[in-house]
Amino acid sequence: MDNNIKIFVSVVGVLILVTIATVIIRGSGNNLPPEPGKYDAFATCLKDKGAVFYGAFWCTHCQAQKKLFGSSQKLLPYVECSTPDASGQTQACIDKKITGYPTWEFADGSRLTEEIPLAQLAEKTFCELP
Repeated sequence: MDNNIKIFVSVVGVLILVTIATVIIRGSGNNLPPEPGKYDAFATCLKDKGAVFYGAFWCTHCQAQKKLFGSSQKLLPYVECSTPDASGQTQACIDKKITGYPTWEFADGSRLTEEIPLAQLAEKTFCELP
């Protein structure tokens, strides 16, 4: 076998091994439970107190509201109001007469619209902020 071919085969072999090792190392981290978010307990409390956040995926104010919760946004009592093609509203939001986004509805039936500061949500629901 020619030396150039041997070198080529060796380099390809090393690249394959490095690729396999990288996949294994990156994949092993996925088995760890996710770290709790700073606002996990707060988002859970909002849900437990009957607060509901109505929004639309295309709504920049809704995205900003979610961003306030960081990684805890996955625990929000969120209802998507937009149809997948963004051309209409879901029946659940029509039935609730949601006319703007974001809309927060509370257990007492009251509502707040627009981006709501976390402190105001805490005051409204008696949920403790971290």
